[in-house]
Amino acid sequence: MLTVQTRHAIHQDHAKGMDTAALRQHFLTENLFADGEIRLVYTHYDRFTMGAAVPAGGALTLDKVGETRTPSFLDRREMGIVNIGGAGTVAAAGEAYTMNTGDVLYLGMGSGAVTFAGAGRFYITSAPAHRTCPSRLVTVAQANEVNLGAPETANQRTIRQFIHPQVMDSCQLVLGYTTLHTGSIWNTMPPHTHDRRMEAYLYFGMTPQARVLHLMGEATETRHLFVANEQGVLSPPWSIHSGAGIGAYQFIWAMAGDNVDFTDMDMLDAGDLR
Repeated sequence: MLTVQTRHAIHQDHAKGMDTAALRQHFLTENLFADGEIRLVYTHYDRFTMGAAVPAGGALTLDKVGETRTPSFLDRREMGIVNIGGAGTVAAAGEAYTMNTGDVLYLGMGSGAVTFAGAGRFYITSAPAHRTCPSRLVTVAQANEVNLGAPETANQRTIRQFIHPQVMDSCQLVLGYTTLHTGSIWNTMPPHTHDRRMEAYLYFGMTPQARVLHLMGEATETRHLFVANEQGVLSPPWSIHSGAGIGAYQFIWAMAGDNVDFTDMDMLDAGDLR
């Protein structure tokens, strides 16, 4: 079963006047993971698509998606898949890839139908592509690891870069995930923006009671979302993105736009936040 939801881009002036319900409607993605289903959110932020496939021991195939008006979803797109569940397999273009927990699979443009199977919980990201890059499975051990932050600022964290220029080639998709160390709660503080690309988050590895206070909006007009396990956030180019968690959490970050340079960001001073 495939379901697709469309999200239109929101201007920052519009976001200033939104109440809690409207903010959650436009920027929070809920209920992505459902047994026996593929659920996608097709956005008008750089035509980025996020979603999930949960085969639950069976098999699910993603092929034609009406919103793209192409015979197959990946005819003019690339895809990044993260397995946050048990062991599973993903098959595309005549190749089958075994994915363990934390592994990331990149599929280049023209890969055709994609079949998900096994006990995996597959988080899906996709962006339009103008050239075909080689498909590749990147294991946790093969990721580029960056350690940032410190215990005294409660933001000690490990960033693992998978679909990233230091690891592999892609067209415009950049993806990795961040794990907070024990006792640290803050991510991406002080925050930043990057006007040349949008970003999407998926928070995972949380208990049912835990929440992340996700900060968004312009630096002088901040807003917030309380986010639960396996929920996502769409972050427009004009918005900051930062958060603090109640308990342990991880988050997958994925970006699409003009620049694949991970360090291309406009840093903000925490003292300027309002």
